[in-house]
Order: sequence, then C-alpha cells, then structure tokens
Amino acid sequence: MELSFLQILWFILIIVLWIGYVTLEGFGFGTGMLLKILPRNEKERRLQLNTIGPHWDGNEVFLLTAGGATFAAFPEWYATMFSGMYLALVLVLVLLIVRISAIEWRGKIDSDKWRAAWDTLHTGSAWLVALVWGVAFGNLVQGMAIQVGNYEVAGDPASFVAADPSQVDAALQAGAQHFLTGGFFSLFTPFTIVAGLVVVSLFLTHGALWLALKTTGDFSARAKDFAKKTSLVSTGLTAVWALWAFFAYSTTWFALIPLALAAIGLLVSTFVTLKGNEKAGFFANMAAVAFAVVFIFMTTVPYALKSSIDENYSLTLVQASATSATQTVMTIAAVVFVPIVAVYTVWSYISFSRRLSVESMSDDPAGLHPTKVRRFEHV
Repeated sequence: MELSFLQILWFILIIVLWIGYVTLEGFGFGTGMLLKILPRNEKERRLQLNTIGPHWDGNEVFLLTAGGATFAAFPEWYATMFSGMYLALVLVLVLLIVRISAIEWRGKIDSDKWRAAWDTLHTGSAWLVALVWGVAFGNLVQGMAIQVGNYEVAGDPASFVAADPSQVDAALQAGAQHFLTGGFFSLFTPFTIVAGLVVVSLFLTHGALWLALKTTGDFSARAKDFAKKTSLVSTGLTAVWALWAFFAYSTTWFALIPLALAAIGLLVSTFVTLKGNEKAGFFANMAAVAFAVVFIFMTTVPYALKSSIDENYSLTLVQASATSATQTVMTIAAVVFVPIVAVYTVWSYISFSRRLSVESMSDDPAGLHPTKVRRFEHV
C-alpha cells in the first residue's frame, strides 16, 4: 500500500518536532557538557547555566510532543520502539531527570560541595544522554534485530516463534506483531557507537558556539576558541559517519539531498567559526543539525523501523499508522496549537537574546546556608 497524504504529513511533523528538540536542546546539552571545562570559577559557572536558564524546560516540550505524536499517529511504531528499546529509553529518562534536578537544585544550598556534586551529575548526564541519543539515531538508520512473530510464553524470550519472512502479511493478519528480539546489547554496533560519538561532538560544538554567542568578554572568547577546535572534529566525524550511513544503509536516493545540505551547513559553520564569527557559525551549525535529522529519517523511508535480520520483517509506515480518522483529528489540533508553540518559542528566544557577562553575576552566593537546612527525623 502507498502512503496516504495524512501519513506523509504526520511523518513530516514528527521529523519537525525532532528537529526542534535536537537543534534547541542540543546546545543545552552542549552547555552542560562544558560545565566542567570552560568556567574557571563559580560566577562563570552560574553565567554558563544562566544562558540556558530561560530555555531548557521549553525545549523539552518538543521531545514530549514528538513522543506523543508518534504514539497517536503511528502507534505500532511507538509500541515496537519503546518495548524493544525499553532499557535505553529508561536510561535516557533517568539521565534527563538527573540533569533537570542538577539545574534546579544546585543553587538551593550555599555549599561548594553541594554545587560541585550537582555540576558533576549535570555534566555526566549531558555527555551520556548525547551518546545514547546518537546510538538510538544510529539504530534507526542501520536497522534493528526486529522480527515478526509471537511469544508462546509471555516474558520468555526463548519462546518466541518467528514468522516466515515470505509470509509476513499473512502472519500480521493472524495476530503476529513486530518485536525487537535482539535485546539491549544488540543496539550497540560499531556503526551506532560512531553515531553516538557524532552526536556528542555536534552537541559539544553547538554548546560552545551558543556560549560564545550568549556571553561577553574573556568567557565568550574562550568558548569561541573551544568551538574552533571542536567544529573541525565534529565536521570530520560527521562526514565519515554520514557517508557510511548513506552508502551502507539508506533505502532511498533522495536522502542524499538533506545529507548534502547538512554537509554544506557544517562546512560553512566551520569556516565562519574559524574566522571568528560565532553568530553565523551557530546558526549554520543549527541548520546542519536540522538537515542531519532529516537525513536520518529519510534513510528509513518507507519504513518506520528497519529490520537488520530480514527486510520483510521491517515495520512500514503504513503498517505502523493509526486510522485516517485519528490522524484527521490530530491534524486539526496541530493546525491550532503548533503555530502557538512556534510563536511562543521564537518570542522567548527574542526576549532573552541579550548577551550575559560575568560582571552581571551577583557576588552573593545563592541558597540556604548549610547550617540552616532543616533535618527531618523519623518519628
């Protein structure tokens, strides 16, 4: 069956939501990754955190909406991915919770040890979540150990009975389902690990350029110098992985278009960053990341999830799709609310667009003095 207009529309909308999350939260993660690298004192650490303070929680909305849209528009895609990648997704959730707690709680108590502990957790979670997202994207491109069949005994992996690859349609009509049968460690291959390193390097560069753009003085200069170094690494590493992805795993020739645009964006970003133009470098890098997301999803078409075992086991977008009525109702809601979210997001960045300086940071430490923290005892 061919894809309908609504199925294509919602596939595009899901890509747009992921673009919003990765491009905006990418520099947020990058900022966290640099929290133990760039700042030289507490005021600089607070300055660095203040650059993402007005934005990080709004950026998370794109992730939640992308997950919700996938659940409603392509429920089989959501079910197969979230059940098969359950441990990886729980890991992402835990890391995001740790990061959020670190941002919100570091200033609650006036203690160097308290702040240092949360900064360490913030930095570690930012590095790890970037790596995990990269591995996840790599699995979308490469395909996973997906099979069609049934478990004869619930919860017993050994009881899985796979359908004949040539009889997948008949098996699905008889009640079989798509399952990721390879387990958690099947998600890690040389290709997906390199994908994780690509995302780490891109986020690191994105964060450094953001800090150079949002701050002034010596701190901005240091962030700019750091971006000059990382941009070369991220561009080279991304080029190797992207060519590997296209020639080894792409199912469509038109994935070459976003790949070429992403390459242009990275080259422009690297060139202007080396010339000292952090603003142009940041937006060129953002465009490159956006086109890279498009490239990742375009390599899967017409599948939602590709099988690395047998192409016939792959979950197509048509198979994964919700009913036309469901997608119609969702489209009406999207037409109303998506522009509102877009306008609000743009407004928030414009409102907080001014650069921040170390001098603007207060000399007075924030939070309660450790001796004033009430200790609750079990009665």
